[in-house]
Amino acid sequence: MSEMNESLPEQADAPLCAAVVYQQGAGTLCLREHRRVHFGAVGPFGRLLRLFASGTAIAGFAHPVFAQTEAKVPAAVRLFTSSEMVTFSVIFGVISAALLSTIWLVRQRGNLETESHEIRTALSDANQRISQYQALIADKNRRIVIWDGPNTRPELLGQLPAETGAPQDHEFLAFGRWLKSWSAGDLEKAIDKLRGNGQAFDMVVETNREEILEAQGRISGGRAFVRFIALNNLRAELAEIKIERDRLMISISAFQSLLDAIDLPVWQRDSLGKLTWVNQAYSEAVEAISPEEAIREGREFLTTVARERIRSSATAESPFHDKISTVVRGNRTFFDVVEVKVPSGSSGIATDISETEAVRAELARTLKSHAETLDHLGTPVAIFDGDRKLQFYNQAFVGLWELDIAFLESKPDNSELLERLRAAKKLPEPLNWKSWKDSALSVYRALDTQSDLWHLPNGQTLRVFATAHPQGGATWVFENLTEQVDLETRYNTLVKVQGETIDHLSEGVAVFGADGRIRLSNPAFRALWGITETEAKPGTHIRMLADACALSYDRPDGWKRFAEQITSFEDERPSSQGTLELLSGLVLDYAVTPLPNAQTMLTFVNMTDSVRAERALTEKNEALRKADELKNDFVQHVSYELRSPLTNIIGFSDLLKTPGIGPLTDRQAEYIDHIATSSSVLLTLVNDILDLATVDAGIMRLNYSDISLDGLLDDVSIQIADRLQESGVTLEIVAPAHLGTVVADQQRLKQIVLKLLNNAANFAPEGSVISLTCHRDDTDFVFSVSDHGPGIPEDMVRAVFKRFASSGKGGKRSGAGLGLSIVESFVSLHNGQVSIDSQPGKGTVVTCRIPTANLPSSVAAE
Repeated sequence: MSEMNESLPEQADAPLCAAVVYQQGAGTLCLREHRRVHFGAVGPFGRLLRLFASGTAIAGFAHPVFAQTEAKVPAAVRLFTSSEMVTFSVIFGVISAALLSTIWLVRQRGNLETESHEIRTALSDANQRISQYQALIADKNRRIVIWDGPNTRPELLGQLPAETGAPQDHEFLAFGRWLKSWSAGDLEKAIDKLRGNGQAFDMVVETNREEILEAQGRISGGRAFVRFIALNNLRAELAEIKIERDRLMISISAFQSLLDAIDLPVWQRDSLGKLTWVNQAYSEAVEAISPEEAIREGREFLTTVARERIRSSATAESPFHDKISTVVRGNRTFFDVVEVKVPSGSSGIATDISETEAVRAELARTLKSHAETLDHLGTPVAIFDGDRKLQFYNQAFVGLWELDIAFLESKPDNSELLERLRAAKKLPEPLNWKSWKDSALSVYRALDTQSDLWHLPNGQTLRVFATAHPQGGATWVFENLTEQVDLETRYNTLVKVQGETIDHLSEGVAVFGADGRIRLSNPAFRALWGITETEAKPGTHIRMLADACALSYDRPDGWKRFAEQITSFEDERPSSQGTLELLSGLVLDYAVTPLPNAQTMLTFVNMTDSVRAERALTEKNEALRKADELKNDFVQHVSYELRSPLTNIIGFSDLLKTPGIGPLTDRQAEYIDHIATSSSVLLTLVNDILDLATVDAGIMRLNYSDISLDGLLDDVSIQIADRLQESGVTLEIVAPAHLGTVVADQQRLKQIVLKLLNNAANFAPEGSVISLTCHRDDTDFVFSVSDHGPGIPEDMVRAVFKRFASSGKGGKRSGAGLGLSIVESFVSLHNGQVSIDSQPGKGTVVTCRIPTANLPSSVAAE
């Protein structure tokens, strides 16, 4: 329309005309009733409109003119009338417009056909390109996921090979079902960033079927695209190498973090031996601020000699592994070093074993100490390892079973040992030997200690304890219960005898428990108080008993006082005595005696008959009980209050001498020697007191065995060597060849000889000779110890065997005077004899005679 406005001249005075409307396609031409009519048609159609408009205008203009002319011109002269002229103009205008419209329509139709042909050609090209794109997308080696918006359903194009395991439907987006967990997590994070921030990505993912895919995320045209491409050949190999590289880097990082966290120095060197990596423990060991500083400054953990040794001995097939000593933080430390060679250099690790070595040494000392202790025990002990091989046995074990030492040293199997004992007829003879042996050896599979009683053919009774070790093996302990069984039998017999005796006593006896109820009473008690057996039956409370006895004794404070003493909760329950006069005229001497297990005994004695004898018997029994308690308390206190601390002192003094504790000055070493010597002397004194107390208590047991006298003399000479050297004297042993054997307690017999030699060395002058003379008198073993000391005066000879009778005159050491007393006690236990012959200035001779005993035999001091 703008073109029409520009092409037509403006006609301000144009008359009104009828409106003409023409519509073609999407364009509309309107001629409305205006004074000014503008046409902007271009080309033929525009010119046609102009002609039509001019025609109508001329007709409109000519109408008044013709009207005036018609009025002036005569009718004959006029060719056309005004109405005809108007009609002609209108017809001419219509024909012209129709002609022009026809021409325009024909031309417009040609233009539309041309444009339609071009559009169809473009559509065909577009469809062809779409087909090509779809064919490209539909490739089986790739798949595309398209998101139009944040809340739209994604569109899936293409497909992946079936061997990848990728789903073909919308389950494809459930990456965790068909991708590795780490790949699915990384991919989902990348897709979130792509859709949220438009962050593109390129990554490689791995399916659960070990297939490699390349994922590419892009934004295009407001859409998010993720393209999955199945890799093959070289690209797949490169992707696998990348994934493997990432795995290796993660593993290396994890191992380095782990090595940094442990407290073991770890290092890595290149082919030239230069440090390339160390952990934090290494840097701390070389006192570096950080591992980087240790590498930069080349601080070495091991000495040059150690490094050269490792370099020369370590190979790729045989890594270096040995203990190396180095200095860490100023202290000498032992490390277990392992270094391996690799193509790029070497790597090593060091484990601090200083404490382990110290513990191992301490364990060795402890085991040795335990072995020595067990060897001196009177209880037979045998220890077997995880293979059931005999690893340790003590002398008591040898003495019990009388086995050949060569056989024991061959470390026999436990089953073999039992078979050997059975063949020697030293084991019980059960009905089924195989079942009995399997039951005995089941200790190796048991969780708890097993205990059993063995009744041996020789009459002995053993309680056998077998305990399995956590690391394998077992310990067997054999407790000889022969005497205990005899004592129990005698005790049971004694109880029965005592019961019969109490029932037949003329004294009244009643025993009450801590709850005040009577436990037992004899007929004499019931007869004295005039009560029946029912009234004094066991379980009757003392209050009811007091009511029953009120007919014989009307004083209420009598039995009330007894009840208070019997049911008292005081820590010490004192005994009491007194006299009662019954209504019947009987005068009773009563005694309230506390018994074990919180029991109390009431005794009533008829003064008319035997009150004085009863009182004497009670006093004697009380004195014997107190003496027995005093002995037991003494042995217990000496054993636990003195012996244990002394053992600790000796152990720690020996520990201070070890190099692992540190160097000592000469004075410190001298003081420690004094401590060890004094402690040993004190321990010997305590052991002597314990031995004497054990003898006095009547519980000393002799472990008889067949002793080789030649071996005994050899052991004695070895053990007394240090003491002789200290005193500066020489020992001369005079004995015939092949003294034979004697049945005695080897430990006590050796103790007798050593006590005599120690006593002689104490009084013998330096440079002199001490003589030990031995011979056999029939089956007796006779030996004497003589010295050339100052001798013993005649008035003191009879007191030398008394305890604590010591005279330091002429002696190098002053002692407690227990040595000869112990000698006399041990010789007496062996049913032997000891004598002494001494003259002032000429020396002393002590002679002992030990008779041989019969096996098996075990005696105790009575």
